[in-house]
Amino acid sequence: MAATSRLGALSRTIPGLVMLRSYRPALFGKDLVAGLVLTTLLVPQGMAYAELAGLPAITGLYTTILALLGYALFGPSRVLVLGPDSSLGPMIAAIVVPFVAADGDPATAVAYASVLALLVGAITVLAGVFNLGFIADLLSKPTQIGYMNGLALTILVSQLPKLFGFSVDADGLIGEAVAFVEAVGDGETVGASLAVGAACLVLIVGLQRLWPIFPAVLAAVVLAIAAVAAFDLADRGVDLVGELPSGFPPLTFPTVPIGDLGLLLAGALGISLVSLTDTISTASVFADKTGDEIDGDREMIGVGAASIAAGCFQGFPVSTSGSRTAVAFQSGARTQVTGLVGAAAIVALLVVAPGLLRNLPQPALAAVVIAASLSLADLAGLRRLRRQRRSDFVLALIAFLSVALLGVLYGIAAAVGMSILNVFRRVWWPHQAILGRAGDVRGYHDTAYRQTTEHLPGLAIYRFDAPLLFANARTFRNQVRRLAAIEPRPAWIIVAAEPITDVDTTAADMLADLDADLDGAGTRLVFAELKDAVQTKVERYGVPTLSDDRFYPTIRTAVDAYATAQSVTWVPGPSPYRLD
Repeated sequence: MAATSRLGALSRTIPGLVMLRSYRPALFGKDLVAGLVLTTLLVPQGMAYAELAGLPAITGLYTTILALLGYALFGPSRVLVLGPDSSLGPMIAAIVVPFVAADGDPATAVAYASVLALLVGAITVLAGVFNLGFIADLLSKPTQIGYMNGLALTILVSQLPKLFGFSVDADGLIGEAVAFVEAVGDGETVGASLAVGAACLVLIVGLQRLWPIFPAVLAAVVLAIAAVAAFDLADRGVDLVGELPSGFPPLTFPTVPIGDLGLLLAGALGISLVSLTDTISTASVFADKTGDEIDGDREMIGVGAASIAAGCFQGFPVSTSGSRTAVAFQSGARTQVTGLVGAAAIVALLVVAPGLLRNLPQPALAAVVIAASLSLADLAGLRRLRRQRRSDFVLALIAFLSVALLGVLYGIAAAVGMSILNVFRRVWWPHQAILGRAGDVRGYHDTAYRQTTEHLPGLAIYRFDAPLLFANARTFRNQVRRLAAIEPRPAWIIVAAEPITDVDTTAADMLADLDADLDGAGTRLVFAELKDAVQTKVERYGVPTLSDDRFYPTIRTAVDAYATAQSVTWVPGPSPYRLD
């Protein structure tokens, strides 16, 4: 029994070890093939995304190795692939580059990025331990679409100079775009660089669309390296990656000035939010494909462990990659062993053949990043939002402009803020309705959407579609007062309260004052279908005028009570009561 209990605790803490203990050798063939295929994508993307983050290309490989190992041990998904990500690259650069702008020392940049990875990992693990998975919902779908489109444009513009064979000294989307255009106009374009980069970009995008399962990135990289040798491109001004350090990265505990930790922590919070949102959404998609149940809290711990592992070995924060996970899944991945194979293959590359990629052109890496940025863009999503709900489209557009004009860090803060404000707006001014009865349909219906044919004189049935809280108590009060002032003044106002899931103390005080005002004017306020739990709260608040005879189990019983009390019957015609 004790052994079983320990095994259960171990499986919850380090699920990868339990997976290895019960691993079936029959699965290894598929995991091996999937891992090797995955490696062909991991190597060039890892290097490219490291440079996107303003770091040496080799750190992308270090990060990839440790992210794969960390998630394989602590992550719950059998197929999810973690590593450097195009959506995090600009955020990491925006945080790290200002700290090293003065001396431009790559080692200093790596130290800051590694501390950032440790902070992101700690935040993410703690969020999982304390069951804070809901924070991934702080980015609504419209703001995600807008943010990702803004990020795609930012990445695209930042990589164009490298694609054209030069560099610019500018900050922000507009500044970089202007500097790029000026440099092109001044004739700084290196023709050979542009030819290599454009050819790689066309090849990657074309193959991904025409033959999705083909390793397009690998084909572009191999052909680019071959072109360097065949056409002597180094002498034609094409920048190359150069010799990579050999061997496994050393265990390193990075340090930075303690005064810089506050800004790093603020950036780490934004990166954690984006990483968690991406991971949980991707995990949900592939959980449906594999028949597994998604555990958001365990996913957060796995992602956090991957970032912590990377941070201890000169790496930077990581996230889940939908494209790389799809490649692994389509290649037959069955367990986390696929990630272990990929990590081992990259280590073998660094130990045995570190010079294999020295002739990889920088414009080819720019093409890899630009292709990734195009996959982030979701113009169809923007068009769908514009067609379906204009307010959500406006949110997406504001998120897009925030990222494009303010930068990725302020953009993510704006996106989160807008998501929260949008929720608040819907609570503050929810949908409201006057209900009536149509002769051919049972029940009571929103008069704005269905033509009603009869009404009871002196009765207004009002529905408020939100919890009744401090934020919207004034909205409720003002609308009820307007209804009570319509001539002929209603004798009763029935609140169809089924959507009211809560009433706080501010709203209760408002109801007491409102009921006293209405009673003085000859209008009775009653509630129908208020949930028992909410009614109990109202009674506990001790609103003196809202006695038991003000609450009815259904709208129909409330209407019947009114008809009996007022000795009225249904008459033809719509209700005279309307909302402003």
